Amino acid sequence: MLNQKNVPFIVKSVSGHPRVENERDVLKRFQTRTPYLRPLVDEIQDPAEPTTILLKHLESDLLEASIQKPLNKREIQYVTKRVLQALSVIHEDGYVHTDVKPNNIFVNFKKEQEAVRFSDVQLGDLGGSYPQDSEWATSGTLVGAPIWSSPEVIMETPWNTATDIWSFGTLVISLLYGGDFNIFRPKTVRYGDETYNLEVVKSQFRYFGPFPPKITEIFNAETLTSIVRLMELIPPETMTPFRFITEREVAKEDREFVLRIMHMDWRDRPTAKELLQDEWFHVG
Repeated sequence: MLNQKNVPFIVKSVSGHPRVENERDVLKRFQTRTPYLRPLVDEIQDPAEPTTILLKHLESDLLEASIQKPLNKREIQYVTKRVLQALSVIHEDGYVHTDVKPNNIFVNFKKEQEAVRFSDVQLGDLGGSYPQDSEWATSGTLVGAPIWSSPEVIMETPWNTATDIWSFGTLVISLLYGGDFNIFRPKTVRYGDETYNLEVVKSQFRYFGPFPPKITEIFNAETLTSIVRLMELIPPETMTPFRFITEREVAKEDREFVLRIMHMDWRDRPTAKELLQDEWFHVG
């Protein structure tokens, strides 16, 4: 849609659902603190119901851009650094995005052909963002898309800002391979099938497991029983650890960066602020 100055924007309005109102409130809280969140432009006051917000329009999203042409190394660093900067701001106040994935990262393109094709990168779709001390988080409510979600989310245990870091790591892997690739996408079942989430967790376990023994400190008996069953389903000889992926497939420095992020125990993952200081962003 265009406004009176012929500037395009996105209209969001959903009757009887809190996501739009929540996105408005979250953006009002954070958008002045970082240029890397897709901002709220305005809100339609008449009619007051349902809540209707106007968001900045960007030309594309990261999923579509990666399908059109896989990102080069500099582009991956450029994009992911800005996503981390957005996450570091909301995490500072204990907020969790819950749905970090390529089609929620919006981009504009440079007019001239350069090593990095993007002029703007903004993380969007904050309708499902909640504080880590909210009932959503502390009760282990399922959030986000399973193939981008952390193990603790899929197993419906309490989650916090560290779940965004897992999703961020999954994003990095996706961009390294290019296109619509997702390392955890099940090959034998479809989204919505009863066993879909289980297949996702099994893939997470195959690449980045096992869970360390110290998880007994944070998971209840029911969850621990589920983990034991998972270990029985995937014996050591059937695992395909990401650390063994060859340099022909993923460059050594990229593989090591991913391994610093993707820990099954959320307490072992670095924060967004820590990742922003990682040497990987300076590797050519």
